[in-house]
Amino acid sequence: MELETTTPADGVIRVVIIEDTREVREGLAALINGTRGFSCLNSYYSMESALAGLNRQPPEVILTDIGLPGMSGIDGIEILRARYPHLPIVALTVYDNDEKVFSALCAGASGYLLKNTPPARLLESIKEVVDGGAPMSPEVARRVVRLFREFRPPESASYRLTPQETELLKLLIEGHHKKTAARQMGISTNTISFHLKHIDVKLQVHSKTEAVAKALRERLV
Repeated sequence: MELETTTPADGVIRVVIIEDTREVREGLAALINGTRGFSCLNSYYSMESALAGLNRQPPEVILTDIGLPGMSGIDGIEILRARYPHLPIVALTVYDNDEKVFSALCAGASGYLLKNTPPARLLESIKEVVDGGAPMSPEVARRVVRLFREFRPPESASYRLTPQETELLKLLIEGHHKKTAARQMGISTNTISFHLKHIDVKLQVHSKTEAVAKALRERLV
């Protein structure tokens, strides 16, 4: 089953929350339900209950903690990504260490935000990820950039990416979406879409999120 992730005709972005701490879960639901253009479709205590309940009605985005009871958020993200390739999933967590960030992005997270993210920025990030972006808290983005500066691609990891395709991958990893990447590179969004199609073919992936995860996993940039 593949969920649709475009904003519906009524303009309301429906969000599913996966968070084991009741106060945090209820606070997020109240923020989302209390903001025009957003609706909390469902909230779940565990990844297992979310996986069981998601088939009933599709959201536009999922916010999930990583440190969940039972199945971890990272394992859950991997399952969700396999089931629903185009559903944006944002990790919302207290963990900002390299291992957690790397693992979540490789599992297929579309964004990575810390729980101290201001409410206005959280709502903005939800809109951004639905529009194809990859929002990250500044601290997380700095870690990702540093990781890529330290890592070097193995000799065997060559997919004949052009310099522009490689630059675009770097921008996507840093959290840019089509419009901001286009501005950064000085090209049109149509050209960005053209490059993305070629990247998908060369890396044998089916989405921008999968391309970013593969680039991280194989240290392509």
